[in-house]
Amino acid sequence: MSEIDRMLAANEEWLGEFPGPVPVAPARKVAVVACMDSRMPLFGLLGLAVGDAHVLRNAGGLVTEDTLRSLAVSQHLLGTRSVVLVHHTDCGLNKATEEQFRAAVEEATGVRPPWPAGAFTDLDGDVRESIRRIREAPYLVTEEIRGTVYDVATGRLREVA
Repeated sequence: MSEIDRMLAANEEWLGEFPGPVPVAPARKVAVVACMDSRMPLFGLLGLAVGDAHVLRNAGGLVTEDTLRSLAVSQHLLGTRSVVLVHHTDCGLNKATEEQFRAAVEEATGVRPPWPAGAFTDLDGDVRESIRRIREAPYLVTEEIRGTVYDVATGRLREVA
């Protein structure tokens, strides 16, 4: 059985827990921007239920142009006003340089990616940069933005000042 087959079977089992229809607008009026890391169970670690928040995930939890687009939709069409960033320890983007990443992709595919991976050396600095990008986006109406780092070894979330 493939991994996707296992997921489809798990969905059938999950239907017994399905909460039923919920409104499209997040109940807690919050958007979460987080890394795609599989060790971060966002709903559990943030105390969220289905329908509570928008969750935007990408490599590094970076605030890219597409993240800003999604936040604008979340805010202007669906009423969110708060944003929480969830970065984490032991991140893959903290383990390589931009050049190392581009070289690895080129070696494997023959093509160098035209976009940056978002590699970084300072975890808290990367969180602060993401906060800055959201604050400076003129088309967002964010009332509260907070940045955090999730420790993948302990499960603890700490706020970045």
